[in-house]
Amino acid sequence: MLRNLGKSILLLAFALIICCGLYPFALWVIGQVVFPFQANGSMLNGPDGKPVGSRLIAQPFTKDEYFQPRPSAASYDASASTSSALSANNYALRDRVARAIGPLASYRNGKPVAPDIEAWFQKDMFQGGLHIVAQWADLHNSLAQAWVKADPTHGTYVDSWSKAHPDLVAKWIKDNPATPQPKAPDLAVVFFENFSKDNPGRFPSAVTHKGADNKDQTTIEPVEDGSDVQSFFFDMWRQEHPEADIQDLPADMVTTSASGLDPHIALQDAEYQLDRVAAKWAADLKRDPATVRKEIEQIVQQNASAPWFGLAGEKFVNVLELNLGLRKRYGAIPST
Repeated sequence: MLRNLGKSILLLAFALIICCGLYPFALWVIGQVVFPFQANGSMLNGPDGKPVGSRLIAQPFTKDEYFQPRPSAASYDASASTSSALSANNYALRDRVARAIGPLASYRNGKPVAPDIEAWFQKDMFQGGLHIVAQWADLHNSLAQAWVKADPTHGTYVDSWSKAHPDLVAKWIKDNPATPQPKAPDLAVVFFENFSKDNPGRFPSAVTHKGADNKDQTTIEPVEDGSDVQSFFFDMWRQEHPEADIQDLPADMVTTSASGLDPHIALQDAEYQLDRVAAKWAADLKRDPATVRKEIEQIVQQNASAPWFGLAGEKFVNVLELNLGLRKRYGAIPST
């Protein structure tokens, strides 16, 4: 028995050395010698030589000077790769796509749709009924609650409202006895109903002002225009304007990938964003917009590629590499 035990221990030690030592070491050496870029995360460096991200993982770009990646259900967190997991008949999916389209949509003649959404919203009427915001909250309770939960300042704003309207809160508790101490999300619908009556043609949105110390301060205020109005109410506007001849958007501009981390966008997507990016760089650099647009279009084409060396699939571009190309060509964004 001891003889068999000794052989087993020897075999275990041999397996540990091979599988946990020599094999990983051999793979590490091969990776560092033959594929050093891929083995170290496919990291890309900025103009200062420091890593700015991996070419395999999307990251957000919010400045108009840069191309933007696909929406991400994982908030671009590489440790939390996920899809939205929303089915085609889930209104939350329709809402998320509609909110992405609203600020971007344009008519086929090139005119943006956003000003028309804002003008319609300010009339405060939907399908013959008053108070658009109240109707939105009544039709989609979960979206109203999601707005409250989306940012701590939203919850604080609703808490302040509830203290100023104890009678409405008391009535809500009477109608919902199972929740004697409602939290801000619980009161979302009644908050929006009251807000809509007090502020017709307005929506609560973050507004930034300069404080007494000359620092930016953000508060929630009623607004009649802006990206929140354009995004939250595009779907309702579209329902009342089905005949509007709107230009098609590239699908990946408004849909998430299965991982939420896709670093590429379709070439069509990049071309759709080209006018915005070129116009902003031209304004920053005080140069001719047409010339800047032509330069950036060349950068886009230089970064475009298709799978299997162009033999299959549509052309796409890596967003991080594309934006680094802009940074290399034009330098840092001028400070304002």
